[in-house]
Amino acid sequence: MDIRYLIFVFVVTVGSMILHELAHGFTAYKLGDDTAKRDGRLSLNPLRHIDPFMTILVPLLLAISGMPVFGGAKPVPVDTRRVKGGEWGFALVALMGPLTNFILAFVAFALLYLTGVSMDSLAGLFLLTAVRVNLGFCLFNILPIPPLDGSRILYAVAPEGVRSLMRAMEQYGIMIIYGLLLLCGGLFSQYMMNAMTGIIQLFTWLLGPFVGA
Repeated sequence: MDIRYLIFVFVVTVGSMILHELAHGFTAYKLGDDTAKRDGRLSLNPLRHIDPFMTILVPLLLAISGMPVFGGAKPVPVDTRRVKGGEWGFALVALMGPLTNFILAFVAFALLYLTGVSMDSLAGLFLLTAVRVNLGFCLFNILPIPPLDGSRILYAVAPEGVRSLMRAMEQYGIMIIYGLLLLCGGLFSQYMMNAMTGIIQLFTWLLGPFVGA
């Protein structure tokens, strides 16, 4: 295992999750809820956001094992009663985290693809790591399993029966996720790899007209 890769995974993970959580908190603030601001979460200080297990241990263990890297951070507090737009406003708050990771992945891929930097260079390895880690975070957090961001988005459009089930799952959500990863790790890795491949193909198609321009 290349120690440089592990260092880059750590650096990208911390930086990306700070921006992920800031996107949640800032969007909620703009929609009328200042809970995250009052809690000191609209900050670039990593100590405000890092979860030792999900932000550090899990991504590094996945990197060492050669699996797609994903993780999380301390959830930004949001008072849904104060968010303008009700359920749709809360869904937008939830969406902005994974969307931020998606944008970061696209920017890193664009720099890698358009500059022609060597994959063997430090810059190339860092950008490639940034693409993979951010896509991993996006694809993991967009899953519709409470308390992941995807569940908040699904809640806005789901019928009441599904909402009731999601509320019941909320307190056990992380345990359910860990259980699924242990029991269905192979299927989960396949989902991540196939989705990443499709998104990278999309990025390549979008940037194709700019090559050699």
